[in-house]
Amino acid sequence: MADFVRTLSRDVLNTGPKGAETREWLVANGLGGYASGSVSGAVTRRYHGLLIAALPAPLGRVLMLSQLSDVVIDADGRSYRLSSRDTGGDPAGDDSEGGEAGQEGQTAALQEFRMESGLPVWRFRAGGAVIEKQVVLPHGQNIVHVTYRVMETKAPVKLHLRPVLAFRTQESAVDRPLAGDYRITAAGQRYEVSAGPDLPVLRMAIEGGHFPMTLDGGIRRDVYYRVEDERGYQARGSLWTPGYFSGEVGSGQSITFAAATEDWWRLEALPPQDVLVFETERRRRIIQNAHPALRDGAMAELVLSADSFLFVPAGRVADQMRARAEGDEVRTVIAGYHWFTDWGRDTMIALEGLTLATGRHLEAGWILHTFGHYIRDGLIPNMFPDGKDRGLYHTADATLWFFHALHRYLGATGDRDTLRLLLPKLTDVIDHHRRGTRFGIGVDPRDGLLRQGQEGYQLTWMDAKVDDWVVTPRRGKAVEINALWYNALRLMAGWLREEDGEAAARPLTELADQAHASFNARFWCPSAGHLFDVVDGEHGDDIACRPNQIFAVSLDHPVLERERWEPVVETVRSRLLTPLGLRSLAPGCRDYKAKYFGDLRARDAAYHQGTVWGWLIGPYVDAWLKLHPEDKAGARRLLEGFLPHLDEAGIGTISEIFDAEAPFTPRGCISQAWSVAEVLRCWVKTES
Repeated sequence: MADFVRTLSRDVLNTGPKGAETREWLVANGLGGYASGSVSGAVTRRYHGLLIAALPAPLGRVLMLSQLSDVVIDADGRSYRLSSRDTGGDPAGDDSEGGEAGQEGQTAALQEFRMESGLPVWRFRAGGAVIEKQVVLPHGQNIVHVTYRVMETKAPVKLHLRPVLAFRTQESAVDRPLAGDYRITAAGQRYEVSAGPDLPVLRMAIEGGHFPMTLDGGIRRDVYYRVEDERGYQARGSLWTPGYFSGEVGSGQSITFAAATEDWWRLEALPPQDVLVFETERRRRIIQNAHPALRDGAMAELVLSADSFLFVPAGRVADQMRARAEGDEVRTVIAGYHWFTDWGRDTMIALEGLTLATGRHLEAGWILHTFGHYIRDGLIPNMFPDGKDRGLYHTADATLWFFHALHRYLGATGDRDTLRLLLPKLTDVIDHHRRGTRFGIGVDPRDGLLRQGQEGYQLTWMDAKVDDWVVTPRRGKAVEINALWYNALRLMAGWLREEDGEAAARPLTELADQAHASFNARFWCPSAGHLFDVVDGEHGDDIACRPNQIFAVSLDHPVLERERWEPVVETVRSRLLTPLGLRSLAPGCRDYKAKYFGDLRARDAAYHQGTVWGWLIGPYVDAWLKLHPEDKAGARRLLEGFLPHLDEAGIGTISEIFDAEAPFTPRGCISQAWSVAEVLRCWVKTES
């Protein structure tokens, strides 16, 4: 177990509220739901909560339980609150609750915070008592357990637990709950909170002791969400509490607060101690099944982080029924926490690192089958909006990444049945791209290159859009789109040759040859010494120095001629490489932004204009090793900058993006699938 524990240093915990408040933890439930919060306990985001349940469409992910305000009262009557003030650090806020359960008291000393097998544990000293608190989500269930263990005390302490809630979808503004009125009912030690026939019931109980609930009138509390304020969103909202549980706990004893949207029979099926044992064992097996290079230290933590992205989409019930009728299962990938759903592009890029490197080959196949079913008009979905059961298809590259993901899957498994199942669909994809499909995506018959673009849409991975403003439209023939197109043609030709013979492969081989010749004639910019980012664009050829050119070298079938690999890789190394990935635009270029901050418009203006993306370290490592195949040690050093980051932002995981310049402050999602996946994949690849 010691290898799978990350403990925050005292230096971090002792830097005041900001040290613990800016670090966040997250536990996922395998359905798309999760629990997450700051280490300090302050609620700073709309996404913080102990139970964000994944529910069928049209609800999607719904915040059910925001907090559990916890107060310890010792034998002398002194009270200590375990969590930080609910105001999220707002000096003007007031979270006083009144009554015995809300005695202000003092904040207990946070002695330690650790992620133990990916599960958060706090250790507090409250006067003469030492208390540990742990959060567990049973896998595959919308249930949360919060366990309190009294590790040391001379006399029993009294523990007050006040559930604080506001039923709202996770994307709703914090002042817009789904209901205005709540109703609580009790039957023995079972309690249910309801808010109307169209919303789920929240069920609550205490296991392990006599903890009756005192109803004190449904207190509402104003909360200030600091991070939402910084991001330009509504930052003040009300939370509701029905009352508080109260009881005594002695040394060596523990009690568990359990809450769920599941039925009582599920909530009570296993005692909390068994849930913890089984969930810990599940996580041990996940690590044991991973590649040997990933079974200890920081990589073991990232294997557990990888698990958080793989999920059964609870909202898409019809898809689950269809798949199971076919003897299959639906699996997909959450692109990032807290706000992303499953995205086709992110899923295909991350598939190798999340599943193949971690020994989850069966689930990799399910993911490919799932997205194969979603193909429409030659495209896989760009993304599924939260609470919807139909995807949006505005993407030019996600479908091309599907070929790459399938190739890596076949290399790891040799699963020809999946190839044969998908080949007719992939043939249809190629045909649609040759004829032209939606959003202006299609082959230019004059040169065999793939063009894309439609007014008002952002079709490449550089997809920031604010209202009607597409920040980096890149309409025309984008460099990575054509690198992916060429790679897909070569892969498809190979598969058809293996299955149906040379005659079946010949048309694609000829198209690939044409694309190769045209790419090398059109994309090389002699004056810059690197590749154009877009040719035949709205304003001609775009000379901006971006990381997209690295894919012309890094993919399994590189489209760029060998003699130009070195200048491209050197340009990326000297102008774009950082310890945490590649910049999205080189310093000195027009529109370059050194920092990603401010409201939505300001952030999206910087999203792909310099901001560092962690996932891009993967293709850079691939390209580096093509040039320097003997230098695995040097390639491994490119990954080491991520190791200190595991103590920042999302504990034990990797953020989505970083500022373009030192100190490379983490930004965006605290935990991003392709960031984690590419570090895992490349760690295996650079194993000596």
